[in-house]
Amino acid sequence: MKLTLVRHTSLDIAPHICYGQSDVAVSANFDNERLALQQKLGNTQFDAIYTSPLRRCQQLAQALCQDPRLGFSAEDIRHDHRLKELHFGDWEMQAWEDIPRDIFDVWANDYANLAPPNGETFSQLHGRAKSFVDEVAKDARNQHILVITHGGLIRALIAEVLQMPLKRLFRLSIHHASITMLEFNDDIPKVHYMNL
Repeated sequence: MKLTLVRHTSLDIAPHICYGQSDVAVSANFDNERLALQQKLGNTQFDAIYTSPLRRCQQLAQALCQDPRLGFSAEDIRHDHRLKELHFGDWEMQAWEDIPRDIFDVWANDYANLAPPNGETFSQLHGRAKSFVDEVAKDARNQHILVITHGGLIRALIAEVLQMPLKRLFRLSIHHASITMLEFNDDIPKVHYMNL
């Protein structure tokens, strides 16, 4: 099974805000970013399309389905809550600099195992991502799946493929409206490319 993972486009939010699972709107540059993304996807044929239920991903999935080359309509989009971004709990929509430094530093040193207050750990996000892949792979062994999702989830799946420690995930930069392709076949999953 091949997964083409697309991170949503840029957002209408001030810089340095922790937004996680908050339902933030896309930026005014949405159409330009979408068109560039469609060019990168080209004539690739997909067997299914999945999206995070957050508005920034749903809007992109619906817009992409208007391109006849994709071969899908909006009714074909499958929403899956496991594709959401990391839940930052009480930190959602706060400026990173407003989070007390001592509390932030403890979390930052072990975000794989520690959650922001009322949020989730990166290990929980990784578990959601792995659960999604395992379930979809049962019925899609030889298929190519398009997934519209978030930077954190893409990092988690790259970590799964490369068997990277989760504590090193933020060394990976995942750009808005970028494409990452992973393959889950046989015993050796592969990263074909990232940030296309």
